[in-house]
Amino acid sequence: MIPCLFVSDLHGHLERYERLTHAIEKERPRAVLLGGDLLPGLAGQGDFLADVLTPRLERLRSRLGNAYPKIFVILGNDDGRVPEAGFLELSARGLCTYLHDRRSTIDQFPVFGYAYVPPTPFLLKDWERYDVSRYVDPGCVSPEHGQYSVAVSERERRNGTIAADLERLTDGEDLSRAVLLFHAPPYRTKLDRAALDGKAVDHAPLDVHIGSIAIRRFIEQRQPWLSLHGHVHEAPRLSGAWMDTLGRSILITAAHDGPELALVRFDLERPQDATRELIR
Repeated sequence: MIPCLFVSDLHGHLERYERLTHAIEKERPRAVLLGGDLLPGLAGQGDFLADVLTPRLERLRSRLGNAYPKIFVILGNDDGRVPEAGFLELSARGLCTYLHDRRSTIDQFPVFGYAYVPPTPFLLKDWERYDVSRYVDPGCVSPEHGQYSVAVSERERRNGTIAADLERLTDGEDLSRAVLLFHAPPYRTKLDRAALDGKAVDHAPLDVHIGSIAIRRFIEQRQPWLSLHGHVHEAPRLSGAWMDTLGRSILITAAHDGPELALVRFDLERPQDATRELIR
């Protein structure tokens, strides 16, 4: 067995981190995967990382010793890019593994991380990319016209796509036993259903599915073992499911639109038997 925990979209809520820490101490998983949108509002993200998250991880490692799990981290579109440097420092200290645009392993399973989402209506674009082309859904702001907390070249803003990034990240890899940690869910699945029913922008109806076409195509073509997602908080409530499949690939979201911590537990050898608990 390879017991793992997966959470996403904690948004700096201390009570959710406390519940997660308690579960880690009690259950001693092999790995914990954090799927982005981890920090509070933009202005307080650096303080949260330094004053809250780092001491919590240090205490956890002190208590667990050799049982301290591998903790994999990506950021999300509500997290700025500036805290990335802090997570890289934590990674260098062995407190977590910063996984965006990187490869690691859990035992014999390759693990890849990717934080970008397709363009949203929000102005912060640190973790947004064009999806498969320079098309932007009605009401959304393109990466070229948004705001960034770090310097990004005009070429990257104009030409970067999720589709190209994923091909580069996994070039030549056999993904049949791979775990993919995404922030965005794949398009037109049970995991990307948004509360946009009946809404329009300039008379153009909005698609209620807001996931990534590139991620969907990537999963369909490459068939990873397990694909983990967040981002669309209300999707499990609206679709009635937090798990889906594309071909042989198992898809799971830990997003949740209530106050509880949505904690997904799974054995990496049998991800189809995963469970999800809402912890108050």
